[in-house]
Amino acid sequence: MITLADRFRRHARMMPDGLYRTLLLAMAEDWQSGGVVAEICRDWAAAPGSAVVQLRLLAGIQRLVLSGAEPRLAVYYPNLGGTAAPDGAWQDFEPVLRRHVGELRAALAIAPQTNEPGRSVPLLLGLFDAVRRSGLPSVRLLELGASAGLNLLVDEFFIAGDGWSYGPATSPLWLVDAVDGPVTPVPFAVVQRRGCDLAPVDVSTAEGRLWLTSFVWPHHLHRHVRLRAALAIAESRPVVVDQASASSWLASVLEPPAADGVLTVVWHSITRQYWPVEEIAATAWVLGTARSRMPIAHIAMESPVFQNDRSEGEPEYRPAELTVQLSVPGGLADPEPVLLGTVADHGVPVRLATSP
Repeated sequence: MITLADRFRRHARMMPDGLYRTLLLAMAEDWQSGGVVAEICRDWAAAPGSAVVQLRLLAGIQRLVLSGAEPRLAVYYPNLGGTAAPDGAWQDFEPVLRRHVGELRAALAIAPQTNEPGRSVPLLLGLFDAVRRSGLPSVRLLELGASAGLNLLVDEFFIAGDGWSYGPATSPLWLVDAVDGPVTPVPFAVVQRRGCDLAPVDVSTAEGRLWLTSFVWPHHLHRHVRLRAALAIAESRPVVVDQASASSWLASVLEPPAADGVLTVVWHSITRQYWPVEEIAATAWVLGTARSRMPIAHIAMESPVFQNDRSEGEPEYRPAELTVQLSVPGGLADPEPVLLGTVADHGVPVRLATSP
């Protein structure tokens, strides 16, 4: 049987040397020996790999540091200017975990919410494909599992590649050289944008900004820069994210059709793995019934099923896939999602299989 210690070690092997690799390996040993990690994670021993318990715990620990509750640990966090070598860091972290068992146990209840702005790159490529093939440049953009809704601001970011660009060059957030393959931009206008999440994050608050920051790995300084830029844009361009499940919210929002000539785009990224099977089926049913009533494109950036997640072997992880399924009543209808390419977990780079 695969244990949490196995998952911690496997994730550590995928990371470069640094704080998180060191902590994951130490927490694996602590879990096996029945230490504080076993106490914190006691209700998660049978969780599937898709729950990524290790990332939930690391984020909970980082929140303690970001909030000032455990300032002594800041010396280990590069995003806070820390330069201390991680070797031997566990002796400083273990007592912190013991002081915050209840808080860290509660932190495991919420799935990771990086709301990674880099995922706007695959969203943009999906929009190019859907708008080009439908001939409908007016877009109603709906995001499932939107967290703080940062990617709903895709047209406020400057995204560029070899010989092409889209968005305002004056944007605080630039995402460049993030696509491997030819891209032909297609103009579009977002006429409505809205999202849903089981636990929406309000980035107008310090607590909301801290929450999102805690899920960004401390050694990924470029991602911290991206997040700060996206938050600056969201400050003046807030979006509505309703608290609701994907299927119930989508059914309500899609009940009245969009205005004539508007393409409804339903988008989500690295969120479906956290949904119950019943929720996945219910959302698919809502989308299926909507296809006969309105032009609709389903754009997804999701990881394939973890092939061996419940076996004795090690789970097989594969890059996320960018897919588009477009339906226009009386016209084009994709029988299955069209694969545009594969995507790294944080949205970039995108390796195109076909030109959007």
